[in-house]
Amino acid sequence: MTTFVLVHGAWSGAHAFRKVRPPLLAAGHEVFTPALTGIGERVHLASPQVGLNTHIQDLVNHVLYEDLQDIVLLGFSYGGMVITGSLAHIAERVKHLVFLDAFVPQDGQAVIDMARSRRPATGLGASAFMPPAARDYEDPAESEFQNPRRVAQPVATFSQPVHLAQPLESYPFRRTYIRATADDHSQDNDQQFAKAAAHAEASSAWSYHEIASNHMLPINRPTELAALLLTMA
Repeated sequence: MTTFVLVHGAWSGAHAFRKVRPPLLAAGHEVFTPALTGIGERVHLASPQVGLNTHIQDLVNHVLYEDLQDIVLLGFSYGGMVITGSLAHIAERVKHLVFLDAFVPQDGQAVIDMARSRRPATGLGASAFMPPAARDYEDPAESEFQNPRRVAQPVATFSQPVHLAQPLESYPFRRTYIRATADDHSQDNDQQFAKAAAHAEASSAWSYHEIASNHMLPINRPTELAALLLTMA
């Protein structure tokens, strides 16, 4: 049995993995999908004080309070920031780190350093929340389900930097990058994902996989994603 911990992306919630969980559970594995403060099912806790560090603590506490060990830890999109930041606290509990079309930050980087489109407005009257980016879903039914559940996210989650004590390649766990190959490559965040994917594909310290869909892989390709994750069990 393997323990999977799946961390959702920006403006979303744990429900992003609602179709990924069943195949993993049916195969006899444990699956945890922590919800991040202020978005998704925890939108009622939104405030300007919620930042990346809050989300890192959400994940760390989930792992510690459940006493999870030897985990396959996956971060989707913005979730790559969260899983990277968590390593300062739970690296010894991770056996495999998986970035799903995600940011792979260096020490001291924030989302706004890597994606200019995520830079918030500044000055008097500027909002402390960033509205959700438009996303495409292959199934119209999923669009109807997902879009009303996408909510504005506190700006501090994009502006706070991640802290990484050592390079990812120096940790003893395995590393994998999974790339969505059918996205809009003109977007600056997608360019960051492409850069991280190219590094992983060329490095002997990483495993690399591709899924032919746009960025919303957990929703558009849940069965294919789950099958790939099962190879990591």
